[in-house]
Amino acid sequence: MRGTSAALQPPAEAVKPVRHPDAPAPGELLGAHYGECFGCGGEQPHGLHLEARAGDGVSITAEFTVQAAHQGAPGLAHGGVLATALDETLGSLNWLLRTIAVTGRLETDFVRPVPVGTVLHLEAEVTAVAGRKIYSSATGRIGGPDGPLAVRADALFIEVKVDHFIDNGRPEEIRAAMNDPDQVRRARAFEVNP
Repeated sequence: MRGTSAALQPPAEAVKPVRHPDAPAPGELLGAHYGECFGCGGEQPHGLHLEARAGDGVSITAEFTVQAAHQGAPGLAHGGVLATALDETLGSLNWLLRTIAVTGRLETDFVRPVPVGTVLHLEAEVTAVAGRKIYSSATGRIGGPDGPLAVRADALFIEVKVDHFIDNGRPEEIRAAMNDPDQVRRARAFEVNP
């Protein structure tokens, strides 16, 4: 962790994360956790369509191409879109733990502008786990995994039960996701939503 707030510093009793034995293999494409997700869903016409792959340990890589619909200033990615890309990437880590978790805190540093048309390469890893708290960090680089650093973030995710979504989501979307005949897709629908 870089000089982030105290809330993002793992406590002394935190442990090293352990990849779940049923997690996707390194190099495997994770796919969208929910088709309507703005970050990774294919059913969102202006979404990021972020694609994440499992890495070694409890890490992933991901990428997305900044489109005109993602602009803030003319020709540049909106900071909120970049924060969304980081949040989506960090949230996808929880699939490697096979844990349902939501973003509790996200601290983002914007290092340099990201032009429209840029492919942003993201890397993320879980750094520690303490009870229901999952600590992680991510970086985003322009043009390739070794390109110039553009954004970075540290995050705290909190493990929740599926009831969190049932109690707080819109009933029609919850019913549709829970009635999906594909068991993996049904479970993943509730993976990283806040």
